[in-house]
Amino acid sequence: MKKILTLLALAGLFTLQSCTVTDNGPIIDNTTSEVFEVNASFNSTNDYSKLITFNYPIYSSDVVLVYRLSGTTAQGSDIWKLLPETHYFSDGTLDFGYDQDYTTRDVNVFMIGNNLQTVSADYRLNQVLRVVIVPGGYATSINKNSFEAVMATLKLNESQIQKIQM
Repeated sequence: MKKILTLLALAGLFTLQSCTVTDNGPIIDNTTSEVFEVNASFNSTNDYSKLITFNYPIYSSDVVLVYRLSGTTAQGSDIWKLLPETHYFSDGTLDFGYDQDYTTRDVNVFMIGNNLQTVSADYRLNQVLRVVIVPGGYATSINKNSFEAVMATLKLNESQIQKIQM
C-alpha cells in the first residue's frame, strides 16, 4: 500500500510541477482582445446614434468597452472617457450624455437627453470613439475607467488599433 501511495505522490508532484503562478496579474491572450477606432457624428438623421458592426461575432462572455475622445491634456496626451458619460446643467438636471449597448455582432453608441439638437456641435459632430473587446474572464481585473490601463493590461499598443471607416 505504501508503494502505491508513494507512486501516486510522485505522479502528482510531476503533474503539478508544470503549473506556474505569477504575481504580475492575469496572463492575457491578446488574440481575443481587440481595439477599434471609429469617427462618428450624432444628428437627427441617424437618431443621434452610431451602429458599429463587427465582421465576425465576439464571444457572448466578452465585454465591450467604449471610450470617447473628450480632449487633450496640456502635455498633448489624449483624454478618453468611458461610456456612459453624462453632462448636466448647472442646476443638476440632465443636459445630455452618451451611452452604448452591444450584441455579439455590433455595438450601438447613442446620445441621450431631452433636446439633443441644441447640444453643441463640438459634442455631436466628428467624435472619435474607441471600442475595446475584453475577454470576459479578465473584465473584472481591469481598471476600465482608464483607456491606457486597459491597453496595458491587454498588452495592446496604438499600432494594433483597427480603424473602421463607416
